[in-house]
Amino acid sequence: MAGFLIAMLSGALMSIQGVFNTQVTKVSGIWSASAFVQLTAFIVCIGAWFGMERGSFLKVFSVEPKYMLLGGVMGALITFTVIKSMDMLGPAKAVLLIVVSQLAVAYGMELLGVFQVEKQPFEWRKAIGMGIAILGIIVFKWK
Repeated sequence: MAGFLIAMLSGALMSIQGVFNTQVTKVSGIWSASAFVQLTAFIVCIGAWFGMERGSFLKVFSVEPKYMLLGGVMGALITFTVIKSMDMLGPAKAVLLIVVSQLAVAYGMELLGVFQVEKQPFEWRKAIGMGIAILGIIVFKWK
């Protein structure tokens, strides 16, 4: 149950953050806003690390394969693409497309067993669920 609540909180925070970041870009620029977001996230993470973990910070560099360290680069690109999509589509449409895209890519990673994700067998119910999600996009956009 805790996992569900944390995931729901994550989704809510992503939506709110996207709106906040989009508003910040209106008085600055998209890259300065993205840099500010990443800088403040860095400060919060360092503070949390000092207060909670205190393990060796350099252990992150022992991860294998090394491309797993590109999460921060992806974070910057995620911030940029969320801001652009919310600005161009509005929050509801952007989040709907973002979430369905996340679901499709995550399921694809499970099916293919890539990026050290345990390979899962194809299940029709999951494919049907993905189809329903895509149908939801069509219904949501329908005028």
